[in-house]
Amino acid sequence: MPLRIDNLSSVHTLQKVIESTDYNRVRLALRRIRNPLRVTLDNMRCLDVILEDKFWLCIDTCMNDRPILAWTSFQISQRSALDESVTCELRLYHVHSGLVMGEVMENIGHELQQRLDAL
Repeated sequence: MPLRIDNLSSVHTLQKVIESTDYNRVRLALRRIRNPLRVTLDNMRCLDVILEDKFWLCIDTCMNDRPILAWTSFQISQRSALDESVTCELRLYHVHSGLVMGEVMENIGHELQQRLDAL
């Protein structure tokens, strides 16, 4: 059964911009490794990220995979080149999730780059 985040109610929703290198790295990993892809963030206790085409969901594994934040609604149709950033919607499911969103994105990039380099 596919994971659905549309039924989850968020505390807050923001418009964010994802740098092209971060977005492209995730897309490449989804194509070359697996789709969907679950990534454990080794530098962040109890946090995993589930990456799919339509969303990236950060979850707390110590709290029964409780959603923390999710990037969704990627605006790729307006993108004319791979070096352009991508606008998306960032859904916050925890009152303090904004404190970790930058570090989560950094760790996703680091973990995925290690996996891609190992191929």
